[in-house]
Amino acid sequence: MSDIDPENLLLEDFKNKVDEAVSTGTSINFITHVLGDSGEAKLKYIFTKVLEKYSRTELMELLYTSAKELIVNSTKAAIKRIVFEENNLEAGDEQKYELLMHQFKENLTDRKFPFYKEKMKEKGYRVSVKIAYNKDRILLRIINNFPLLPKEEKRIREKFIKAKKYDNLFEFYMDHGDNTEGAGMGITLVEIMLVQSGYDRHLFTISSNSYSSETIAKVEIPLSEDYKPFRVVFNEKLSSGLPREEILKEIHY
Repeated sequence: MSDIDPENLLLEDFKNKVDEAVSTGTSINFITHVLGDSGEAKLKYIFTKVLEKYSRTELMELLYTSAKELIVNSTKAAIKRIVFEENNLEAGDEQKYELLMHQFKENLTDRKFPFYKEKMKEKGYRVSVKIAYNKDRILLRIINNFPLLPKEEKRIREKFIKAKKYDNLFEFYMDHGDNTEGAGMGITLVEIMLVQSGYDRHLFTISSNSYSSETIAKVEIPLSEDYKPFRVVFNEKLSSGLPREEILKEIHY
């Protein structure tokens, strides 16, 4: 059997739509469930065209790897939510949460992704990929259409804190060995890639907003010195006395 070139998986209609969007500066959005060869090829094509527009092709590995990692994490989050629902997990049941998390980690393999892809479709869960760009910045958002549970928010905060310890993946692997699943590898990888590309690790955030019922993983890549990242704008507005929820509704990053 000959290998299939992922580029051949891209239809001309898709390429034409991307080319037109990039030429007019229109944001590019698509929905996925489980990222396969076709989805990866689409991501590469989109980022290639956007980065060529601004002569910043050196950012390809940072954007593509971050997007791929965060999409996989979002798919796993949706699968985890399905497992929780099927086992009737209630928000405050921490003992059952830990048991289900253990089962989730033990049983989830790539072979089961096609099965859960159909489950995601049945239950209406999806992963939205949104790529916005202009001369000042590229903004990547990976969105689950459900909010985090309180326990999940706590775990993510802990993973961000742990990620701050590492400036390269070798140190991370030395600390965690083969036990990287659930150890925050995705968060650490994105932060390390930002740092190694000369950016602030705080340009990567994960937020869950009750008013939108979404969980958003966001990576901002400044292209000019004039760009103000979300964190800076948010803190400025917060210090002026605006409530947190109002700021989040107002800032459309």
